[in-house]
Amino acid sequence: MAENTETPAPAKQKKHFSIPGGNIIIPMFIGALINTFFPSFLKIGGFTTPLAQGSGALVGAFLFVIGGTISFKTTGAAVKRGGTIILTKVIVAVALGLFVGKVLNNNFLGLSALAIIGAMSGANNAMYAGIVHDFGDSVDEAAVGITILSVGPYVTMIALASSGLAQFSIVTLIATILPLLVGMLLANLFPAVKKILNDGMNASIVVVGFALGCTMNFQQIFVSGLSGILLGVIVTLVGGIFTIWTDRLTGGSGVAGAAISSCAGANMATPAALAAVDASYKAVAATATAQITAAVVVTAILTPMLTAWVAKRNASKKAGKQDKPEMKAATGR
Repeated sequence: MAENTETPAPAKQKKHFSIPGGNIIIPMFIGALINTFFPSFLKIGGFTTPLAQGSGALVGAFLFVIGGTISFKTTGAAVKRGGTIILTKVIVAVALGLFVGKVLNNNFLGLSALAIIGAMSGANNAMYAGIVHDFGDSVDEAAVGITILSVGPYVTMIALASSGLAQFSIVTLIATILPLLVGMLLANLFPAVKKILNDGMNASIVVVGFALGCTMNFQQIFVSGLSGILLGVIVTLVGGIFTIWTDRLTGGSGVAGAAISSCAGANMATPAALAAVDASYKAVAATATAQITAAVVVTAILTPMLTAWVAKRNASKKAGKQDKPEMKAATGR
């Protein structure tokens, strides 16, 4: 009998459903579920209560791990592009936040200055790297080494403190940034430490997400849902307009500016970090966290769409320019 030489059909891979920012959102919802229906369970002592109520310490550890992902090595072009888009993003965030805090009495359709600056000042750098890998160039990809510097609550803290919307000392600010700086220093000095911290990023996000959820309940999440969706639209569309513009102004294609118009899951830790150093923010920290959570999901959908539109528009313009010389040659003009 002749051997069957046909190549067997590859086995079908199982499809998995993924949630944007799921590694922090899912444990956060689990924590909120427990706190909503079984709040006394989180107060039984032992290691359970410190975990549920220790978001401040966990955020500090999270910043230490994030510091390990930041590299001192990057090219001049990447520094220029990354610095331009992230600085624009932060300036727009601060301007909008201060306008809401000073002019609108800290309430724009349910959004506070804390929520706006906290959501807009950082970006999902993992998403940025993936998007520019598909649509951008090598400079766009290398710029992630600079854009990641905005990760953490210190941008929000500086903005709120300088405007008089928050009260804490320079020592408190340094103490907040210090874990990130130590993690960054150790990771750049010792490659082995960098690998360990990078490998621990997802695990730390899960733990922080659960702890943040334990400070929230579903009533807060549902109430802030619509305003959180609005916040996500503002982060991507309003912030994106300015970052795309400055990206192009400094020689970029606009792709990096569009790809940076997201809200990071790490931003969800900002309200808790600020409430830990300024007690006046404890009342709005849970609501701001829920709003930023919604913004993470919304921007995870809108940011890739915006970047794809910019890339498609660039391609159309390029094709149009190439067609013009051909038309002139054909007509003899």
